Amino acid sequence: MTLDRRSLLKVGALGATALAAPGLLTRGAMAADPIRVGVLFSLTGGLSIIEKSLADATMMAIAEINAAGGVMGRPVEAVLEDGASDPKTYNEKASKLVVGDKMSTVFGSYTSASRKAVLPVFEKHNAMYFYPTYYEGFECSRNVVYTGAVPNQQLSNFIPWIVKNLGKKKFFIVGSNYIYPREMAKVCKILMKQNGAEYVADEYLELGHSEWGSMVNKIKTSGCDAVLSNVVGDSVVAFYREFKNQGLTHDKLPICATVTSEIEIAAMGPEYAVGSYTSFPYFMAIDTDRNKKFVERYRAYVKDPKAVTHHALESSYFQVFLWKQAVEKAKDTAADAVRAGVRGQEFDAPNGHVTVDADNLHTYLTPRIAQWQADGQGKIVDAYPNPVQPLPYVAYGETDTNLFCTAKGLDASKLKKS
Repeated sequence: MTLDRRSLLKVGALGATALAAPGLLTRGAMAADPIRVGVLFSLTGGLSIIEKSLADATMMAIAEINAAGGVMGRPVEAVLEDGASDPKTYNEKASKLVVGDKMSTVFGSYTSASRKAVLPVFEKHNAMYFYPTYYEGFECSRNVVYTGAVPNQQLSNFIPWIVKNLGKKKFFIVGSNYIYPREMAKVCKILMKQNGAEYVADEYLELGHSEWGSMVNKIKTSGCDAVLSNVVGDSVVAFYREFKNQGLTHDKLPICATVTSEIEIAAMGPEYAVGSYTSFPYFMAIDTDRNKKFVERYRAYVKDPKAVTHHALESSYFQVFLWKQAVEKAKDTAADAVRAGVRGQEFDAPNGHVTVDADNLHTYLTPRIAQWQADGQGKIVDAYPNPVQPLPYVAYGETDTNLFCTAKGLDASKLKKS
């Protein structure tokens, strides 16, 4: 069960310590003024199916930090705002947090549309935004710490694996109609060509679209042997259900997704996704004590023994600890101090060891591929042995020896030549 707004605000304030771990702190240890941070996710609208869990994970991390003594001996107090699944609302709420509430750091956003909507606020007023979602890259901002996967951490392993291990060479690319799916499609096409495959279609429906009959029929008659899905939000549920309703099965025509996670699987019912695949750095099924304990704590926090964890949720959690470490290193909460302090920060997250790239403020993550099972969990079928360097401009020719985005900013001359 997801906490309501009033409960979340209560947990984010000084009362979080008592709720999370009574008795761990003395009164004197938390007597200092609180450090206030913003939390900005959609608690209403079509994207709340995902974003409520990101808010929960963020507030859980804050509660755990407070239970362990806070940051520099000060409690962390969160001000939670609802982006309402609307970029315009996101922009307004970001302005409220940064300008009105004078927050130097905000944790938030799920979609690229919402991130793009708030970015001018953070850059104009020099505040820091911690963004937890896998995204399309093609961005280099000194005001954002990116803790989700970029395309080379989701697709550079995925497309070659599909071709080699599943023998699929004709892809139908389908996505929601905004920047993330379209940019991911660019990377897909490059990798398909490099691996001797091709795409037979590249189609889009509006974000939140629920009528998938015509699109699924196009897939059936296209001659494809695999579907590369960049469909987002509650549209994922409608898509997979219609896929099965029209008699398509993942053993013959698998959906291979960059977005579908444990939370969408739970929402649609696992029977609609059995046999399909997703590429993410984090899956709930990661078999380590650290991850198992994380899942247990999350379920206890939201008071739901069946709650699922997923990649963007896990990034929402560990990025708060990266911020904590950055503040303690810099001994300051100002944006410039956080930016300097977070470069190169490392943390043992539920997905494994993560590191913030000192140049581009993106995160080293470990690519994994999972096949969805009847119990709603992903069976990990492929994983890299080590975290992979984030390359946000991989679709435009960026490599580990030719970086486009560095601490000095974007080298636009390289982008023009790509």
